[in-house]
Amino acid sequence: MTTTRYVIVVGCGRLGALLATRLSQAGHSVVIIDYNEAKLAKLPADFSGYRMQQDATEAETLRQAKAHRADFVIAATNNDNVNLMVAQIAKVIFNVPHVMARVFNPAREAIYRELGIDVICPTKLSADLFLEVVHATTSARP
Repeated sequence: MTTTRYVIVVGCGRLGALLATRLSQAGHSVVIIDYNEAKLAKLPADFSGYRMQQDATEAETLRQAKAHRADFVIAATNNDNVNLMVAQIAKVIFNVPHVMARVFNPAREAIYRELGIDVICPTKLSADLFLEVVHATTSARP
Protein backbone atom coordinates (compact mmCIF):
# COMPACT_ATOMS: atom_id res chain seq x y z
CA MET A 1 0.00 0.00 0.00
CA THR A 2 1.33 3.43 -0.97
CA THR A 3 1.30 6.26 1.54
CA THR A 4 -0.27 9.45 0.27
CA ARG A 5 2.20 12.31 0.22
CA TYR A 6 1.69 16.05 0.07
CA VAL A 7 3.98 17.30 -2.70
CA ILE A 8 4.60 20.81 -3.97
CA VAL A 9 6.10 20.99 -7.47
CA VAL A 10 7.54 24.31 -8.58
CA GLY A 11 7.74 24.83 -12.32
CA CYS A 12 5.15 23.61 -14.81
CA GLY A 13 7.40 23.00 -17.80
CA ARG A 14 7.73 19.54 -19.31
CA LEU A 15 9.37 18.03 -16.21
CA GLY A 16 7.20 19.72 -13.58
CA ALA A 17 3.98 18.99 -15.45
CA LEU A 18 4.94 15.33 -15.90
CA LEU A 19 5.92 14.94 -12.24
CA ALA A 20 2.79 16.65 -10.96
CA THR A 21 0.56 14.63 -13.26
CA ARG A 22 2.12 11.29 -12.33
CA LEU A 23 2.05 12.10 -8.63
CA SER A 24 -1.59 13.14 -8.92
CA GLN A 25 -2.47 9.96 -10.84
CA ALA A 26 -0.76 7.92 -8.10
CA GLY A 27 -3.15 9.45 -5.56
CA HIS A 28 -0.83 11.97 -3.92
CA SER A 29 -1.95 15.47 -2.95
CA VAL A 30 -0.17 17.82 -5.33
CA VAL A 31 0.20 21.57 -5.64
CA ILE A 32 1.95 22.87 -8.74
CA ILE A 33 3.20 26.44 -8.86
CA ASP A 34 4.23 28.44 -11.91
CA TYR A 35 3.99 32.14 -12.72
CA ASN A 36 2.94 31.32 -16.30
CA GLU A 37 -0.81 30.69 -16.58
CA ALA A 38 -0.46 29.17 -20.06
CA LYS A 39 1.79 26.40 -18.73
CA LEU A 40 -0.63 25.58 -15.93
CA ALA A 41 -3.48 25.45 -18.46
CA LYS A 42 -1.66 22.68 -20.36
CA LEU A 43 -1.91 20.22 -17.48
CA PRO A 44 -4.06 17.24 -18.48
CA ALA A 45 -7.73 17.07 -17.57
CA ASP A 46 -7.10 14.20 -15.14
CA PHE A 47 -4.70 16.30 -13.04
CA SER A 48 -6.50 16.41 -9.70
CA GLY A 49 -4.06 18.67 -7.89
CA TYR A 50 -4.16 22.36 -7.15
CA ARG A 51 -2.69 24.95 -9.55
CA MET A 52 -1.15 28.20 -8.31
CA GLN A 53 -0.17 30.97 -10.70
CA GLN A 54 2.38 32.77 -8.54
CA ASP A 55 6.09 33.35 -7.97
CA ALA A 56 7.41 30.50 -5.82
CA THR A 57 10.50 32.48 -4.82
CA GLU A 58 8.18 34.49 -2.59
CA ALA A 59 7.83 32.88 0.85
CA GLU A 60 4.17 33.96 0.91
CA THR A 61 3.48 31.78 -2.14
CA LEU A 62 4.87 28.72 -0.37
CA ARG A 63 2.94 29.69 2.75
CA GLN A 64 -0.28 29.77 0.70
CA ALA A 65 0.66 26.37 -0.74
CA LYS A 66 0.89 25.10 2.86
CA ALA A 67 4.58 24.23 2.57
CA HIS A 68 4.72 23.70 6.34
CA ARG A 69 2.60 20.58 5.75
CA ALA A 70 4.47 19.32 2.68
CA ASP A 71 6.29 16.01 2.67
CA PHE A 72 8.24 17.06 -0.43
CA VAL A 73 9.03 20.22 -2.34
CA ILE A 74 10.45 19.67 -5.81
CA ALA A 75 11.99 22.71 -7.52
CA ALA A 76 11.88 21.80 -11.21
CA THR A 77 12.07 25.09 -13.08
CA ASN A 78 14.57 25.62 -15.89
CA ASN A 79 16.53 28.12 -13.78
CA ASP A 80 19.17 26.91 -11.29
CA ASN A 81 18.99 30.13 -9.25
CA VAL A 82 15.20 29.94 -8.89
CA ASN A 83 15.43 26.27 -7.91
CA LEU A 84 18.05 27.00 -5.27
CA MET A 85 16.04 29.89 -3.85
CA VAL A 86 12.81 27.89 -3.68
CA ALA A 87 14.62 24.92 -2.15
CA GLN A 88 16.26 27.06 0.52
CA ILE A 89 12.95 28.72 1.45
CA ALA A 90 11.26 25.31 1.70
CA LYS A 91 14.09 23.84 3.79
CA VAL A 92 14.92 26.76 6.09
CA ILE A 93 11.63 28.63 6.56
CA PHE A 94 9.10 25.80 6.26
CA ASN A 95 11.25 22.86 7.47
CA VAL A 96 10.09 20.62 4.63
CA PRO A 97 11.64 17.21 5.33
CA HIS A 98 12.42 16.33 1.69
CA VAL A 99 13.53 19.08 -0.65
CA MET A 100 14.69 18.26 -4.15
CA ALA A 101 15.94 20.52 -6.92
CA ARG A 102 16.89 20.18 -10.54
CA VAL A 103 20.24 21.78 -11.27
CA PHE A 104 21.67 21.99 -14.77
CA ASN A 105 25.15 23.18 -13.83
CA PRO A 106 27.10 20.23 -12.34
CA ALA A 107 29.45 22.70 -10.61
CA ARG A 108 26.55 23.85 -8.43
CA GLU A 109 25.58 20.37 -7.30
CA ALA A 110 27.88 20.39 -4.26
CA ILE A 111 26.49 23.74 -3.04
CA TYR A 112 22.94 22.38 -3.05
CA ARG A 113 23.99 19.21 -1.24
CA GLU A 114 25.82 21.23 1.45
CA LEU A 115 22.51 22.98 2.10
CA GLY A 116 20.76 19.64 2.61
CA ILE A 117 18.96 19.70 -0.72
CA ASP A 118 18.72 16.54 -2.81
CA VAL A 119 19.81 17.24 -6.36
CA ILE A 120 18.97 15.84 -9.76
CA CYS A 121 21.42 17.09 -12.40
CA PRO A 122 20.12 16.17 -15.88
CA THR A 123 23.36 17.35 -17.47
CA LYS A 124 25.43 14.97 -15.38
CA LEU A 125 22.92 12.11 -15.67
CA SER A 126 22.86 12.45 -19.46
CA ALA A 127 26.65 12.54 -19.70
CA ASP A 128 26.93 9.47 -17.47
CA LEU A 129 24.43 7.54 -19.60
CA PHE A 130 26.15 8.50 -22.86
CA LEU A 131 29.53 7.49 -21.44
CA GLU A 132 28.10 4.22 -20.17
CA VAL A 133 26.92 3.34 -23.69
CA VAL A 134 30.25 4.35 -25.24
CA HIS A 135 32.22 2.27 -22.73
CA ALA A 136 29.83 -0.70 -22.94
CA THR A 137 30.02 -0.90 -26.70
CA THR A 138 32.76 -3.39 -27.51
CA SER A 139 32.36 -3.69 -31.25
CA ALA A 140 34.51 -1.50 -33.46
CA ARG A 141 33.25 0.22 -36.58
CA PRO A 142 33.32 -2.05 -39.65
